[in-house]
Amino acid sequence: MSTDPVHGDLAIEATGLVKIFGAHRAVDGLDLTVPAGGVFGFLGPNGAGKTTTVRVLATLLQPDAGTAQVLGHDVVREADRVRDRISLTGQFATIDEELTAFENLTILARLLGFTRAHARTRAEELLDGFGLTEAAGTTVKTHSGGMRRRLDIAASIIVTPDLLFLDEPTTGLDPRSRNQVWSIVRALVSEGTTVLLTTQYLDEADRLADRIAVIDRGRIIAAGTPAQLKASVGAGTVQVQVLDPDRRAEAARLLTDALGVAVQTGADDGLLSARVDDPARASLALTDLTRAGIDLTTFALGQPSLDEAFLTLTGHHTQASSDARKKAT
Repeated sequence: MSTDPVHGDLAIEATGLVKIFGAHRAVDGLDLTVPAGGVFGFLGPNGAGKTTTVRVLATLLQPDAGTAQVLGHDVVREADRVRDRISLTGQFATIDEELTAFENLTILARLLGFTRAHARTRAEELLDGFGLTEAAGTTVKTHSGGMRRRLDIAASIIVTPDLLFLDEPTTGLDPRSRNQVWSIVRALVSEGTTVLLTTQYLDEADRLADRIAVIDRGRIIAAGTPAQLKASVGAGTVQVQVLDPDRRAEAARLLTDALGVAVQTGADDGLLSARVDDPARASLALTDLTRAGIDLTTFALGQPSLDEAFLTLTGHHTQASSDARKKAT
């Protein structure tokens, strides 16, 4: 890891960043600051510009306008210096499925300038640290999704980076594999690496991230700690799940009248949610729904979740949240 100072204690500082593909402005005047140290969550709906932004910051794409500094270096004029200090794990594994885990890591280490002996030692260290020692001699194509993801992250930190971009690192993994990846992320941060994490799983961001920025239509629309983002949508939240989806619109009207606020509609499962500052209004809403003969499977009053904050800010759930809701019905 480099000992060069981080400019102003910021890992990333972007101003007015723009990236255009044809007629589509994937990144549209984005301003972003990421402190050095810890995990920074980068959230947004599909197509919001998350991956494009990451690719610009990682010097894989050049911006069409605006400026960005990563670890104090300009991503256009000093791209090589940025690349010396960062690493990127994309959404899909980049390891060779026909090689063993050990072969993948040793070959990459050799390409990065390690001696043969040092490459073998580093590969063994990473395989042990990521719980992959038993799989070291087997071809990657025989590995589970969780094993491949851990190997992919291991490959990205053969040289420990100052800043690691993790682009949706746990998509499609089972809960056990996700927890293993989370442990790896925490270990990297404890050793001084800053992690910028994009994810579709809001519970992942809630557990790992010290700060979060929400991007929508290529611009940052909110930023803060997870607690601050939750608080921004109200003191509490009512969640109502209607048994008969055909009566959801009627239930939404009754809730709007009783609570005096807009009601958010979730996935097609009869779920409605709304901010509420006065618990008495929530009781009134339940009474009105009961009088109307609308049967409910859920009526809950609690603190807003990050998912609810995201829904309020962007107007819809993440794809992962929507998929989970559909599976539950």
